[in-house]
Amino acid sequence: MPSNPSTPGIPRRVLVTGGASGLGAALAARFAARGDRVLVTDLAPDADVPDGAVYQHLDITSQEDWSAALERVRTGFGGLDVLVNNAGIAAGGRIDRLGADHWRRVLDVNVLGAVTGCRTFVPLLKEQGSGRIVNVASAAGLVHPPAMTSYDAGKAAVVALSESLRWELAPWGIDVSVVCPSFFRTNLAASLGGDDPMMETVATRLIEGSKLGAEQIAERVVGAVDAGRFLILPDRNARIAYWTKRLARPLYDRQMLRMGARIHGAEQQDGATA
Repeated sequence: MPSNPSTPGIPRRVLVTGGASGLGAALAARFAARGDRVLVTDLAPDADVPDGAVYQHLDITSQEDWSAALERVRTGFGGLDVLVNNAGIAAGGRIDRLGADHWRRVLDVNVLGAVTGCRTFVPLLKEQGSGRIVNVASAAGLVHPPAMTSYDAGKAAVVALSESLRWELAPWGIDVSVVCPSFFRTNLAASLGGDDPMMETVATRLIEGSKLGAEQIAERVVGAVDAGRFLILPDRNARIAYWTKRLARPLYDRQMLRMGARIHGAEQQDGATA
């Protein structure tokens, strides 16, 4: 019988994308420490993995790679209990600075990567009649600051995907979680594409200046997955932003307007056209 991925203490079979570094590596280590069998996937040709884990190359934009991962799970693990769609890239910038190639790259990775993972593994989870999909989005999928349009839109799509799948897959005994952290220390800034250097400098400063690291976020995420939560807000800043928007909308609006005004002022100071 497949293990119930929401029951604490029971070993599970877990696949983590983007598992060679950052939050993905921290999640893989946390699942493995819990006693789970973990398939770590990433773009690297090879990667160090924690005890109890194995590695496979996976480009989340490639259906061929996803199909190979499914075959590895079927033959090597005999099924899957938790699919963690973690892999993604950072993005940011003012709308007039972001070209079509930028948008395609961000949406291909941050949205269609997760979609393809779900499309590939849902038939297996339906066969089992159990499992959990964990999609890593961002607080930016719930609150939408200015000058982050591509990232906001992509992560909001992941939140919407997760909620829709929650209701669609429940009759098959399949659960869904979506993870929405705010900024935390990780190597995510390295994936910024240089499309809007001014805004990317701001994003890098916020990432590197956070008091929380990937290991702390991962610990909270795995605990919330064990508890069977749908919406996982693993840090205080994410919770404050979410509840401010829901319960104190005028305050939220004023904060967003002030952020837009600061960006406008920075453009003026640089001599750019507003």
